[in-house]
Amino acid sequence: MSALDWLGAEAGQIFGQHILWSDAIGNTIGLAALALGRRRSLWTWPVQLASGVILVAAYASAHLSGGVGKQLLVIGVAAWGWRQWRHGRRDEGGAVAVRFATGRERAALLTGLAVGTLAVGALFTAVPQLSWNPWPDAYIFVGTLAAMVAQARGLIEFWFAWMLVDVVGVPLAFSSGLAFSGLVYVIYFALVLWGARDWWLRSRTENTRTSPGTRTSPSATTPAMEGVSVS
Repeated sequence: MSALDWLGAEAGQIFGQHILWSDAIGNTIGLAALALGRRRSLWTWPVQLASGVILVAAYASAHLSGGVGKQLLVIGVAAWGWRQWRHGRRDEGGAVAVRFATGRERAALLTGLAVGTLAVGALFTAVPQLSWNPWPDAYIFVGTLAAMVAQARGLIEFWFAWMLVDVVGVPLAFSSGLAFSGLVYVIYFALVLWGARDWWLRSRTENTRTSPGTRTSPSATTPAMEGVSVS
């Protein structure tokens, strides 16, 4: 059995749901990537890339071109996010600096989510083989991309975007009889709440250090040199 065949094989059943090895591994890596994102570790991006590559291989072996296309976009955004964090602003500890988005950035994210969902939903509806549930799938897919873009820019709204995805993903999974997928989304939601709190507290600390009357550390305002380790 080849590696691709193995990824497409059934790993077992959980809550009556048939789980493929690609899904099990992809979900596990996705959870790890989100946990690394909470720590603002640069490793969150290569881990997301690895998850995308596994899913591309699995979808390709199953001749699911729609799944391959979606994961290629996710891989592209992950590669861009990796570059953004390598060259982005750092806090005093050397980790990626985080902040709340400006009003313009929030409007751009919400507009992108709305317009993107309409466009992708229309595409999925016109080409049924791309998705079994066009509109919710389009919303989750575009929401995932919006969250990754916000994460790449170090915006705390990254976590709120994930919350919006989970609000649809959790009930959709359970109502579709996909209890395992629903449970994974619940775990994602718990990690999202934890991460949002952590990034929010970090942003308050950084704002206090850079407020008038306090000295600003050069490392908090100048781009990091390529190769800097982030943990």
